[in-house]
Amino acid sequence: MKTLAAVRGFPPAVRLLLVNQLGVNTGFYLLIPYLATHLTDDLGMSAAVVGLVLGLRNLSQQGMFLIGGSAADRLGARGVIIAGCGLRTLGFALFAFGDALPVLIAASVLSGLAGALFNPAVRTYVAQESGDRKAEAFALFNVFATAGALLGPLLGSLLLFGGFRAAALTAAGLFALLTVAQAAVLPARAVPPPAGSVLGDWREVAGNRRFVAFALAMVGMYGMESQLYLLFPHAARQATGWAGAVGLLFMAGTLANLLFQLRLTRRLTERGGGRGRWIAAGLGVSALGFVPPMMVAGATGEHPVWLLPVLAGTLLMHLGLMTAQPFVMELIPAFGRTDLTGTFYGLFYAVSGVAAAGAGAGIGWAMDTAAHTGPAWLPYACCTALGLASAAAVTRLHRRGSLPAAPATGKASSAPASRDQDPDPHPGAAPAAPPGDHRPLSETR
Repeated sequence: MKTLAAVRGFPPAVRLLLVNQLGVNTGFYLLIPYLATHLTDDLGMSAAVVGLVLGLRNLSQQGMFLIGGSAADRLGARGVIIAGCGLRTLGFALFAFGDALPVLIAASVLSGLAGALFNPAVRTYVAQESGDRKAEAFALFNVFATAGALLGPLLGSLLLFGGFRAAALTAAGLFALLTVAQAAVLPARAVPPPAGSVLGDWREVAGNRRFVAFALAMVGMYGMESQLYLLFPHAARQATGWAGAVGLLFMAGTLANLLFQLRLTRRLTERGGGRGRWIAAGLGVSALGFVPPMMVAGATGEHPVWLLPVLAGTLLMHLGLMTAQPFVMELIPAFGRTDLTGTFYGLFYAVSGVAAAGAGAGIGWAMDTAAHTGPAWLPYACCTALGLASAAAVTRLHRRGSLPAAPATGKASSAPASRDQDPDPHPGAAPAAPPGDHRPLSETR
């Protein structure tokens, strides 16, 4: 009830985008976790071809984040959000009817491009409409996103009884409804004429040393977050010998997010002390989340009791992410001009996508090394070191005064934030996923 009351305190546009994110994640996780199985089992494609199709989706999304952010700044976030949902509708419909490789590639690219347009644009709109309650708005955004990520796979598993086409068409239909709702309800805002070229905007954002330093410092957050889909599931299966243990981890993390995200963000906002302080603390807690499973990584034998340290580590990871992420999303637009908010989000998400991919490769190498020649604790120690390094980097930026000041707390205005005034000084909670679905958050939605 407190969550619903908090939602009612925001302008209608923010409320719509919160419900919209619930629908977006529901539609996405309804289909994408089962796509690889469809391509291999139903269509008989090789692993290399499946990797190509899935890789093109990730590349088209991560490689286009900056363009999507610039489009939100120059064309208006509303239009870009609608275009992104429309493209996702088309892409998922192609998955329903496409058996030939060219059609599947087109569907994959369109669905990835949709995410590149939607992701920065919706966060830009939320940041502009939520006034001085940005952190709380993004906390609610995480709650709705997590609920969709939990609902999607459950609904998808039921729809798959009717075949993959039924699931794909349902997802496409959901995105079509969201597109219509956005076009009908989201207020159109006047977009001031751009002051310069797109390349000039990119140079300005990339040349913002404080922002670039912050984005690089946050590499650890997305690198660690990606391990919720790689290292933690591996630890759960290794400790118990039971594939279903992975589902328990995701369920526990999802419930923790739904129950505690909003109240945690509110409590930390009331305490003050600077956003950098809480971001660094969240990174540190997430880093410590790898210690409990590291303690049992070399344990011999399989027993349900060994799941407890892995579960404790998972909950610490989620606690750290719940602490840091809303304040990260709040700070990003405060590094520069308000009319470059989308570009700032776009570049940040591009960096985080590279970070998640790099961490996945590096930790995968550490896991292989530990399995063959090295100690079992090696990948966990690498993740802990990565998180603590990021926490130290953010702490340094905070102490040097390189981070924007925290805004004053208060009620969000129903009027749009002015694009001419200085802004006040956000994948994703970690979503639930079915067992065996190991993907970094940066690849989703």
